Amino acid sequence: MAMTLARSARSAVALDLVRDLQNHFRDGLEACCETYAEPQSFTRVEWLRDEGRHGGGVRYEIGDAGIFNRASINVSQVHYDDEPARRLLSATALSTIIHPFHPLAPSVHIHISWTEMKAGLGYWRMMADLNPAIPDERDAAAFSAALRRAAGDLYESARAQGDTYFHIPALGRSRGISHFYIEGHSTADFSDDRELAERIGTAAIDGYLSILRGASANAGEPTDEQRRRQLEYHTLYLFQVLTLDRGTTSGLLIHDQNDLGILGSLPARVDRELLASWIDRTPELQRELVARLVAILADDVVPAPVTGEAKLAMARALREHYARHPEALELQAAGDVIPPTVGNHR
Repeated sequence: MAMTLARSARSAVALDLVRDLQNHFRDGLEACCETYAEPQSFTRVEWLRDEGRHGGGVRYEIGDAGIFNRASINVSQVHYDDEPARRLLSATALSTIIHPFHPLAPSVHIHISWTEMKAGLGYWRMMADLNPAIPDERDAAAFSAALRRAAGDLYESARAQGDTYFHIPALGRSRGISHFYIEGHSTADFSDDRELAERIGTAAIDGYLSILRGASANAGEPTDEQRRRQLEYHTLYLFQVLTLDRGTTSGLLIHDQNDLGILGSLPARVDRELLASWIDRTPELQRELVARLVAILADDVVPAPVTGEAKLAMARALREHYARHPEALELQAAGDVIPPTVGNHR
């Protein structure tokens, strides 16, 4: 069995782009490992959609080792060239989430994707957000400045959309300190749009690598207080991803063939009791889901590990929850434009 690729020329261009970004980020992160810890290589994991007939993907990952708590760099391409009834022609994406080991080194999420419809329309999604357990305004300023240079006149709108998307109403705060989100971007010039996606992806990657190098060189041994704040933040991150993140939820609802990859965004450990304390603060439609997530986490290990088995159980819990309560999807995070991701695949 092998992964087939989309036949569209534009999808091929998009795949080359996200693969280049994936390799660039992996190489930069491995260089950080070699400089500031023991040399480490990312493990390559391949997954197939419908045994490769409809594409698949490759991710590079490191779990709970060296300078990383969790790190995952995913590239995927799903297509329906052989199914005329489907509206979607192909979806090609880079999605990467890095959680460093040290509490003073921020996490990052970057997403660059191209979606192409059989009617001929296509659009880019570009996201980047810096997510520290212990905020440093210098890091926020540097990351934001890199994205501003790359995005130009689009930056202020993207920042505002990101601030909206990554807000957590139940907790009255945002996930990160620098947010960037462009949805449904398309002009008459595909080449210009592709170059914009490349600039933004490269700026986010290089900006983050610079921040990570600085933290790795200067952070020192973590204190107990720093570790506590990081654990609390990782719990918040899991809460946001599993109750609000529209991209994660859509991926899990579309298929069950890459659950571990889709939930590669989750940190290695969380505070189970803290998560349980947020049940009553969650909108009523989502309380059942949060309670089930708490029940999945081990209650005899502190902090609770987010194992592969737990991720698979959480993926099932989300699918079953939204099958019972489809109206709860209205509570998912959104900017001004809500992409019909699940509907596109039907």
